[in-house]
Amino acid sequence: MSDLRGWGEKPYTARRIFLQHAPSVIRRPCLLLGSAGVANAWFRVACTDPLVQERLDPIISPGVNPSNHVHTIHGASNFNPTYNYDNLRASNCTNCLVAQDLSNYWFPKLYFQDPKTKLFEPVNNGTYSFTIRTVATETNLTVAFPPGLRMITGDPRRRSKKFAVGLGTQDELRERAIQWSCLRYNAGLPGYDDNGTGFPTTDCESGLNLFYEITWNVHDFSGRWTPGTDKWPFVYATGDPTGFSWHGDFQNGWDTTALQNAIDNCNNPNDPTGSGITEACSFLTVKTADLSNTCKIKAIETIGGQLAKLPGCNPLQFGPGDATIFSAATCPQ
Repeated sequence: MSDLRGWGEKPYTARRIFLQHAPSVIRRPCLLLGSAGVANAWFRVACTDPLVQERLDPIISPGVNPSNHVHTIHGASNFNPTYNYDNLRASNCTNCLVAQDLSNYWFPKLYFQDPKTKLFEPVNNGTYSFTIRTVATETNLTVAFPPGLRMITGDPRRRSKKFAVGLGTQDELRERAIQWSCLRYNAGLPGYDDNGTGFPTTDCESGLNLFYEITWNVHDFSGRWTPGTDKWPFVYATGDPTGFSWHGDFQNGWDTTALQNAIDNCNNPNDPTGSGITEACSFLTVKTADLSNTCKIKAIETIGGQLAKLPGCNPLQFGPGDATIFSAATCPQ
């Protein structure tokens, strides 16, 4: 499960992303976990059904409405094409369970293409959660995400694996941060990574990490295609049938004081905070799932039902070369 192959070979239902904020590289955040031999604090935040699913991307396409492809969006209710930290902090609600977190988190929507009709149907989300994990710095100090922080990883154009393991470049690390299974946190922990070497720590040895874990109910479609006979029917909203265009975005809306207190104090190995139990952290307010699931905003277009094409201009592109991103003006007929 630790390989980087596309979906045609491994029909899993979950994908995972690592994002890292290191204070010295805010403008180009690293994408891995690091620093061996240190006790790291962490806690997990669950979210309910999505806030909205639509073609908006305020980081890559600020002010553009609609943007290129459909995203599944979680978090604060003030999500829109152009906003800032103060806008997020003024949100009325969030569909994630920690009240002090008014951030937004988004990633591409998954669709099923019926082998017989060739029509596209959205795949319902199963679960979404993210884990915040601290990694010790040289000064043993980890700071909360600052106001205005935005992070991205992945590339919607990607259709194949490009970079050899072990290069240590940002491109390779970005690619390895997106795969089906957990990456190894460091060389001193039991093996998760496929080559058993752990990540290099020269570029990303400190900071605060986000780990997204997303599932979809692909089993809803299990009787409608024949593995080994039909081609793999699940595609991303990017027009990607390979799985390699997977990507994730984050715009910070945390109450920075609450997050800093949680980082500093909710990591006691002698109580449940040391096991990542968010409810045990007195600095975080965990809402009920029922209350959180009432937080929704209205989409600006129909992205569901049976569709003759994916929303926007996203024809299927199989690779292995990078896909072309089309606008409405350049869309092939």
